[in-house]
Amino acid sequence: MLVLNCPTKLLILEKMLKSHFPESLKVYGAVMNINRGNPFQKEVVLDSWPDFKAVITRRQKETETDDLDHYTNAYAVFYKDARAYQWLLEEKDVINWNQVFQIQGLQSELCDVSKAVANSKQLSVKLSSFKAVCFSPVSTLPDTSSLMTSPPQLTYLSVADADLLNRTWSRGGNEQCLRYIANLISCFPSVCVRNDKGNPVSWGLTDQFATMCHGYTLPEHRRKGYSRLVALTLAKKLQSRGFPSQGNVLDDNMASLNLLKSVHAEILPCRFHRLILTPAAFSS
Repeated sequence: MLVLNCPTKLLILEKMLKSHFPESLKVYGAVMNINRGNPFQKEVVLDSWPDFKAVITRRQKETETDDLDHYTNAYAVFYKDARAYQWLLEEKDVINWNQVFQIQGLQSELCDVSKAVANSKQLSVKLSSFKAVCFSPVSTLPDTSSLMTSPPQLTYLSVADADLLNRTWSRGGNEQCLRYIANLISCFPSVCVRNDKGNPVSWGLTDQFATMCHGYTLPEHRRKGYSRLVALTLAKKLQSRGFPSQGNVLDDNMASLNLLKSVHAEILPCRFHRLILTPAAFSS
């Protein structure tokens, strides 16, 4: 195991990962954030350097964590050889197996390898799988002139909005998610439409892996074009900073799939996999 903390080598790694798109997108996004101030306090672990076969991004060891916070306790994985990934998983001190955490990536063997090692350590595993998508370069946006000077107004999220986002996110509704969303809003790009009272009615934000996430419009404000506007504006914001504009969508989320089709987003050939792993001590 090798922790890569040399700034020059991290920039080299970023370029190397780019040649392995789309499977490397999650790790690439995390490494890009590390190389641009590291707001989420991440670090990179590899099996070797420079000829690595597996790379994992994780929270820095010295950061304070909540053992129940699988949102923040998140690992992104890319490998050239699934066996190297398994060896890295099995190495001491690469993964904190004593807390609830998630592993995510865009490669099919990720699930079986992760589950096998987790089962050997008596952790339960919950798997979710999504279509992975990437936005084409956004050259033009819908007309927003009416949203610049008077409500509804196109702007960005603030930490004060975290409670609303926590209550409306299908993965949320708990203390850990509330804190996580507040951190995302503080650290990464977001977009929202606010009504005449200044409250968000439609929004999207970016996570620690530079993934567009929690795109949502309140039911009473749907069919007004807000979701399309928010998605394209956020994608363009990410692209202007050099990031890929990528996301994940459930197979049965037809509203989001139709929106993505209308803006010519590409459904990637690989799928996004997220595993939430829970030690026996925290299993209900």
